Amino acid sequence: MRLAYNHAETLLAWQANSWFDLHGELAEERDRRIAAFVAWHRANALPQYARLAEEAARRLERGLTRADVEWGYDAVFAQLRQAIRAGAREAAPLLDRLSPENLSHFEARLAEDNRKFAREHVRPKAEERRRQRLRRMIERLEDWLGELSEAQRERVRRYNDRMPLTGEMRARERGRLQQELLAMLRAREATLRLADWAPHWDRQREPDYAEVVARNRTELVNMLLELDGTLSTEQRAAAVARLRSWAADFERLARR
Repeated sequence: MRLAYNHAETLLAWQANSWFDLHGELAEERDRRIAAFVAWHRANALPQYARLAEEAARRLERGLTRADVEWGYDAVFAQLRQAIRAGAREAAPLLDRLSPENLSHFEARLAEDNRKFAREHVRPKAEERRRQRLRRMIERLEDWLGELSEAQRERVRRYNDRMPLTGEMRARERGRLQQELLAMLRAREATLRLADWAPHWDRQREPDYAEVVARNRTELVNMLLELDGTLSTEQRAAAVARLRSWAADFERLARR
């Protein structure tokens, strides 16, 4: 984490160029604005992350309640929205200066990314998509907890089997958001609108998709609570130690 964060400006500049193909004055402005955002993030976001990670470790160490899991879910999304808003506010004046060529490059990159998304999340047969989703969930949990027991794996399987596949819904939402963003950039309205629009990507979500997302949250909380009741001493200690390691990393990075 520390290595990646300490090279964040370089990584973000590479990403921006991949999406918009910036050169000359626009590239110079890109670098200034990325530096300003990273400085904001280091001073404002990282201390909050450190406090949240330590608080999460404390709650996990004593055993989770439903209120704890809901708190963690809400805290993550609150921090995400805050960072997106700050990044959008910093980037917007630059985005309002993009040329037609920059926007054409951006549109082509969106199309390429959408094709990749469809290959991975829409086109495969439902059985394969469920299998891949289950594999990812188990890998993430084992990354935190160590090897899961067969009973724990079975609980994750039940969650996976009960939840609908959302690739098509996600693809439609991606398309909607991309068209809204492109219209904003073509109208040179990013400075006026982006900082309010970007953090609320879910504000005009399809009703059916919104219902699935809400159901997924409920089912996920239920699964995590049941898993918490089955954790071994070693599994709990591993997750708590990782959260506290994150908290320490966030504190060190914030002081740099």
